[in-house]
Amino acid sequence: MARVTLPLTVGFTALLLAGCLPGEEPPAANVDAERTTLSIQRPGDVNYYPSDEPLRLGQEFFNRGIYGTAQRYFQDAVEKAPKDPKAWIGLAASYDHLRRFDLADRAYGEAIKLAGPTTQILNNQGYSYMLRGKLILARDKFTEAFQLDPDNPTIQNNINLLNSSYKFIQREP
Repeated sequence: MARVTLPLTVGFTALLLAGCLPGEEPPAANVDAERTTLSIQRPGDVNYYPSDEPLRLGQEFFNRGIYGTAQRYFQDAVEKAPKDPKAWIGLAASYDHLRRFDLADRAYGEAIKLAGPTTQILNNQGYSYMLRGKLILARDKFTEAFQLDPDNPTIQNNINLLNSSYKFIQREP
């Protein structure tokens, strides 16, 4: 029973903390006096493409704490749009939570090739290293991210979390 209730509790808590993602509105229809037809959108006007669905679902399942399903959707997203850094970052973060750090490192590498070492990627890499127990490498990544965006509350929270983890290390005398 504990195997079922713990993931459900974590998922429900993550959903409450993350909030709901706003839905997309369907395209407006042009109304003609004789008949109703859908308007044709110009490429610059399109807000949503069906190929975006795996990315959207990956983000939704990730926010719910269902990382295995999120990973599958992010994998589909990078296969459909291999030059989308958001999809690669989501895939890497999903792998981190599944403790597949080897695959996470590869996904972060692809994201860096596409977008460069952004604040989000550096912060996520720091969190990945913290999950692995590689606290010095985590601090290095958090420091790089902090230098790029010192007012980012997520980075500040991760640095505080890292600092508090040092306090709980206990060694035999």
